[in-house]
Amino acid sequence: MIDSVRFGHIVIHGRVYTSDVIIYPDRVEADWWRKEGHNLCSEDIEEVFVRKPEVLIVGTGASGLMRVSPEVEDRLKTAGIALRAERTEKACALFNELSGHRNVVAALHLTC
Repeated sequence: MIDSVRFGHIVIHGRVYTSDVIIYPDRVEADWWRKEGHNLCSEDIEEVFVRKPEVLIVGTGASGLMRVSPEVEDRLKTAGIALRAERTEKACALFNELSGHRNVVAALHLTC
């Protein structure tokens, strides 16, 4: 459960993170970094493809600057993983809404 989020700061199950994260059902990957900064590439989320959640929620930042590459969109579609890309605040609300009853992973950019 995401307790709160604001620019550069997120609280997940009471623990504070100040860098981008990926939230899996069983753990949080802190200090998540992307190869191309504001462009999400397949290699940035390889574990997501292995785990095959029903939904991948991507938080694109406070102002939505991070983009999901067409390659990622195609690969997710082929793998049968639904993609929801939203500004991070909305992505966090969506994660909280879906995570109780669906297999969901969230990759969240906390700035920009």
